[in-house]
Amino acid sequence: MTEILSYTASRQLSQMLSAIVFFHTSEYFLAAVIHGRSNITLKSLLVSRHYVMAMIFSVLEYIIEIILVPEIKEHWVLSNLGLALVVIGEIVRKMGILTAWKAFTHLIKIYHDDDHKLVTHGIYGYIRHPGYCGFLVWSVGTQIMLCNPISTIAFAAVVWRFFAKRIPYEEFFLRQFFGREYEQYARRVRSGVPFVK
Repeated sequence: MTEILSYTASRQLSQMLSAIVFFHTSEYFLAAVIHGRSNITLKSLLVSRHYVMAMIFSVLEYIIEIILVPEIKEHWVLSNLGLALVVIGEIVRKMGILTAWKAFTHLIKIYHDDDHKLVTHGIYGYIRHPGYCGFLVWSVGTQIMLCNPISTIAFAAVVWRFFAKRIPYEEFFLRQFFGREYEQYARRVRSGVPFVK
């Protein structure tokens, strides 16, 4: 039971907590700055019941594994790779938010606003959905950082499936809003989520 108080657990769990706190507070802060504090709600923290359950599962997996097979958590190269992925995922997502500015929202727009422009410059010149790409990399990175084999696979599968459904739904509206311009853009630039055209 002392493994839970070890340097390994302290470092990995504190990195996980820091990643979660930074991700959610920065999402809320950016939404408040970009859209105005009066136009956002606590939903801008991006915390859902399913998300909380997934994070609890990942921490439970971590605790069980560090007690029963502590050597599995000692793969520092792998853990540091996970930390690097967390940082890369944050950077990609935040670049998407900052580049799109007001065009970036946490909810899919189903009605076209007159000031809604198609963003194709900056990171959007390389990835159509940097927010989704960044979150996928970030979420899987958190589990690699914890050396959680089950949660790594589960997070990758669940987050990928979510975006594999969300991207076509969102792009249906983007095609309605921007027509041929979006069609050409989508042919030229990858979605940023593997195997999702």
